[in-house]
Amino acid sequence: MATKLNTVSGWSGWVGFASFLLLFNGLFHVLEGIADLGRHTLFVQAAGNVWLFDYTKWGWINIIGGIIVISAGISLAHGDTWGRFFASIVLVLSMLSSVASLPIYPIWSIIILIVDAIILYAILVPKVQK
Repeated sequence: MATKLNTVSGWSGWVGFASFLLLFNGLFHVLEGIADLGRHTLFVQAAGNVWLFDYTKWGWINIIGGIIVISAGISLAHGDTWGRFFASIVLVLSMLSSVASLPIYPIWSIIILIVDAIILYAILVPKVQK
């Protein structure tokens, strides 16, 4: 009789943690996009700079980006190798998006940047062999 051996490494806990945080990070991007859809101003002044934005377009970009981040979290949760790669690329794009919105939403963008960095570390942490 053949037996199936299921081994769970410490790395699988990191991946589960990262996929859970990716789902919430995608939700944060969707919420930010919905908040942007409600604004109808065309420019923002931040520390002596004028940023020209159409909030409706920026809101839709955040909503679509949030859906992509959620799909990256789901693909990472499935445990596929391409899911790790896809999630890493999506996280880098999410970090760039947060840096772009830093003058407008400084605290919110810093929170998303920190969460993205933690998730990226959790995905890229090497497997520890005992």
